[in-house]
Amino acid sequence: MQAIVSEPQIDLEQELEPQMHLWTIADYHQMIESGILDEGDRVELLEGKIVCMSPQRPFHASSVQRSSNYLYEILKEKAYIRVQLPVTLGNKSEPEPDVAVVKIDANEYSLKHPVSEDIYLLIEVADSTITKDRKQKSIIYAKNQVLEYWILDLQRRQVYIFRQPEAQSYREQFVLSSSDTVTLQAFPDIAIALDAMFPVIH
Repeated sequence: MQAIVSEPQIDLEQELEPQMHLWTIADYHQMIESGILDEGDRVELLEGKIVCMSPQRPFHASSVQRSSNYLYEILKEKAYIRVQLPVTLGNKSEPEPDVAVVKIDANEYSLKHPVSEDIYLLIEVADSTITKDRKQKSIIYAKNQVLEYWILDLQRRQVYIFRQPEAQSYREQFVLSSSDTVTLQAFPDIAIALDAMFPVIH
């Protein structure tokens, strides 16, 4: 009697899906130290993936400048304001948010980048990246227990505010107009006029 040998079932979609190597913070820093990545490479590490950062248009750059200048003035001697500099989140992400409000450090972060417990607020300015900032970035920031996260939506002149991080999201989420005033969780006695963070329009 002839035996019938059946072919194993193959999931073609799984077979064809390319395998992606995910990088750790240590891998990423090694690439920087060895010169594989340098200051001219506008990239950031997000969940183990090296991602290109969007180029800045004048509208975006103006908002980053105004936001950082304003926060520096009202939080002087209370916090450092870092502009488009790295923060280290866990072992797989080192984003470069547009503005970071962080704890004052005796070494001025010369020995390490700020980590989650150093961060009061992260701000992303969204000209054309609103979907990425609302979905991908908010998950990364919540998962790594970033206390508070804002997105400045330049097109609609509104601010998405995320607070109380959980495993994959923020428990508290709301939207304010640029004409509103708000306080930071870390500094509830200081009122922030959101309009001061948006580009001037005449």
